[in-house]
Amino acid sequence: MILAQVIKVPLNLFRNGTWNSALAFSTGGMPSSHSAAAASLAASVGIINGFDSSLFAIASVVCAITMYDAAGVRRHAGMHAALLNRISNNLSQITKDETPGVQLKELLGHQPLEVLAGLVLGVAISFILNTIF
Repeated sequence: MILAQVIKVPLNLFRNGTWNSALAFSTGGMPSSHSAAAASLAASVGIINGFDSSLFAIASVVCAITMYDAAGVRRHAGMHAALLNRISNNLSQITKDETPGVQLKELLGHQPLEVLAGLVLGVAISFILNTIF
């Protein structure tokens, strides 16, 4: 999870040409750190207890729920926040700032590719660390 958060900063520099260290401490973005953590947990449980164990099945279900939430519910909540921010800003302009605009956080969830990248990163890290240790 930590590696996924740290990777977001140089990836943003590469993609957008801007250095934003705050991305290391925020939700959303590439890759999904929640997906990476859940996938790493499931892969580690599979490596240690076997991929046919009930513990791996439980960890896999938790991983799937986490990834579904990141790409579904949280992503849509971010889309709603963006729309509400536009409405709030327009209302503030119409009322000449008598109604102050409220800014909601928009980057909450992930695109499916960001979730997939988190999955791959989490599984890869588990196998790499298992090989090293």
